[in-house]
Amino acid sequence: MSDQYKESLEQLAKQRALYPQEQLLQVKTNHKALQLGIPREIALQENRVPLVPEAVNVLTNNSHDILVEAGVGNASKYSDNMYSEAGAKIVYSPKEVFEANIILKVEPPTPDEIKLMKPGTTLISALQLGNQSSEYIEALIKKKITALAFEFIEDKVGGMPVVRAMSEIAGSSVIQIAAQYLSSVTNGKGMLLGGITGVPPTKVVILGSGTVAEYAARAALGVGAQVQIFDNHIYKLRRIQHALGHPVFTSTLDMSTLSAALVEADVVIGAIRAEKGRSRIVVTEDMVSRMKPESVIIDVSIDQGGCIETSEITTLKQPVFRKHQVIHYCVPNIPSRVARTASTAFSNIFTPILIQTADAGGIDDMIYANKWFMKGVYIYKGSLTHQAIARKFNMKCKDINLLIAARM
Repeated sequence: MSDQYKESLEQLAKQRALYPQEQLLQVKTNHKALQLGIPREIALQENRVPLVPEAVNVLTNNSHDILVEAGVGNASKYSDNMYSEAGAKIVYSPKEVFEANIILKVEPPTPDEIKLMKPGTTLISALQLGNQSSEYIEALIKKKITALAFEFIEDKVGGMPVVRAMSEIAGSSVIQIAAQYLSSVTNGKGMLLGGITGVPPTKVVILGSGTVAEYAARAALGVGAQVQIFDNHIYKLRRIQHALGHPVFTSTLDMSTLSAALVEADVVIGAIRAEKGRSRIVVTEDMVSRMKPESVIIDVSIDQGGCIETSEITTLKQPVFRKHQVIHYCVPNIPSRVARTASTAFSNIFTPILIQTADAGGIDDMIYANKWFMKGVYIYKGSLTHQAIARKFNMKCKDINLLIAARM
């Protein structure tokens, strides 16, 4: 091969235009920036916020606009400055924050707050069906609101992440509460919750075997208490024993066995799951009257009416009362005692959902694309879509799947 031919090949090879050139291909995206409003909670003893500043920072870095009402995080020790530094816009009246397209809050909105919403707004909050009226539902329908109850929203495996997280917090908290009211500091009987060498362990009776019961039992066993769990669902009792990884006493709600356990109990935790909107009474006043003086009852089910006959709603400022010489703690919304932890738990759930919603193209597209998210919808653009609510208030209900089909 001649030198002239080699030189020609080298020059040809050096021409970059003949090389395959890598280029970035533009990927089509449906990303839609969201406008979120986070109003200050005005419900009694509600200290939680749905998004902490760190979560707001993640969302604003993803091009979302966040309106935060001044003072929203005061009860959970998050200042307005922290939200502002995270990229939120601080507004100073409810009217301004309710101008947002999506309202994210913990408690259901009040009638006055519903009046401030724009027609077509999306509301994500608790529903608390047991505490609602037909007027509340009708007010949302009239405003053509799309409303999602976060206690109905499922995850991809069928769990209820918000309910689970708040139940874990409540279950872990009740043992701390019990320890507080057993101590001499609060004029209790002066007992250490748990057990030490040579001293009989505290006896804890738990009614129910759901998530609250599981975490209460885990905390009680961790300090050395003797735990007894009662529930009428055998499969739940089997599940909780497996989850605890510890052989604990379990029983169905046999009145004779339960009565005997209550007589010896130092702490009773009521964690019966509500059925048809209200918890059923499993401990009568007569049973309470035979309990040991200065023993402690914590009725976590008080949110749905309570599962102990002597229970009456109390507040964080006046959390206990005594009846038949038994200390009763019946504060609804126990997670609000640890507002910062509960708020972080909310943020861990809502932040990825909101990012996914934006990537899907907005709330409507998120509902259409994800059945687990659709489960949270109870009003869609002014149409009631939840059968249980319709039955409770004798209202007309539309199938959300048909509404989706009509759109498509």
